[in-house]
Amino acid sequence: MSGGGASSSSSASSSSPVAISAAVYGLSTEGYRVASSMAVKGARVSLIDESLRNAISLKPDIARTYPDVSSLVEDEPLLGLEPMDVAVGSSQYLFFAPRIRKVGPDVKADVATKFRDAVKALKKGSSIIYMLPTGVGGNSENVALVEHVTGMSVESDFKYYYMPSSLVATGTETVVGAARPRQQQQVDNNLARMLQQQDDGSGRRRVTFVDVNSAELGHVIRTLSHYSGMASILEVCKRAADSQVPAGELMHGTFSDLYIDDVTSGLYDLRMIGASLDGAGPLMYLVNGSVRGIEGYVKHLIDQVRATLKKRDLKASRTKVAIAWTLDPHEMRGDKLDLLSALETKVRDYIGDVERHQGPTFDLYHTDKTTVVIACSKADFEKVASKNSKSDDLILIKANPLCETLVQD
Repeated sequence: MSGGGASSSSSASSSSPVAISAAVYGLSTEGYRVASSMAVKGARVSLIDESLRNAISLKPDIARTYPDVSSLVEDEPLLGLEPMDVAVGSSQYLFFAPRIRKVGPDVKADVATKFRDAVKALKKGSSIIYMLPTGVGGNSENVALVEHVTGMSVESDFKYYYMPSSLVATGTETVVGAARPRQQQQVDNNLARMLQQQDDGSGRRRVTFVDVNSAELGHVIRTLSHYSGMASILEVCKRAADSQVPAGELMHGTFSDLYIDDVTSGLYDLRMIGASLDGAGPLMYLVNGSVRGIEGYVKHLIDQVRATLKKRDLKASRTKVAIAWTLDPHEMRGDKLDLLSALETKVRDYIGDVERHQGPTFDLYHTDKTTVVIACSKADFEKVASKNSKSDDLILIKANPLCETLVQD
């Protein structure tokens, strides 16, 4: 996608402080990551809590002290506050990175409401950086909304950029879509400098500016390619489980570490793509097939829990289920939290004693019931396995494509 776009110039890689101001709308993990990076580089940064409609001043020392938004929220340090509209109106850059908790058919309307709230105090000459993924044509709708709410015009009065937080690995490059005529594409050096972050040690991230439509369709391609592949794996492995194909022979380590935590992250992206398409067609089939495949895995997982109990002649009344799934409550997408609630509800329909387990430790209270633990991520599986390696009344189910079941002896 870098072809045809403009890469950041050498001046963008300067380490000198950035004498600019920015507001980040959203007390989210992704928003805080950008905000803290900018604050450390010397920018004046306001971090907006959209639920309280106020902004905190994020100083460099605070950004260095708190590595993520969870630690900041838990510690509740005393920080300077100002009204949200004041923070937006005094900023040159507005990053839109809210937490989205609605995941049903109204999700698009909910996002539009938040976006309208964020931009209404936008000042002339500012830039908007939209960090949520959109569907096809979503950025044109966003620009039209800003123009309607503010009375300003894109390019002449404000600039619009599209930088969706991606769940699909994109190497060391950050692609930014710019809503400007192709012949006028040029690098925003201040923005490029703010977005450059140290990666795994190999150097700084490259910031590449492309046409906004190119960035939009590129994200759609990556999302559909990645998650349709995930759904295919789940569907084939469900068939294998029904045919009692030996898990070790089929998986051979390939899919063993692919957990429900890994395959459900993109449901929001898929739903936004689906909401932007009109009628039936190949793209809609890909979206719906991927969503149904991922959501259908929850039912398959429940069926495997029931089959495990039946195979061992265990009664539901004498069984306890612990769902080990450590989630980030501050990430922008709310799909995992929604799916966790759905999983918990479906398990409770069959087994009344169900509890969630999150965090760095896994502790079970002693009970005379047999405990079935559903490990929903690799980290949670390793945590449970190491903690309960000698337990003789625990059944551990890996929430991977074949729902591998381990009985501690």
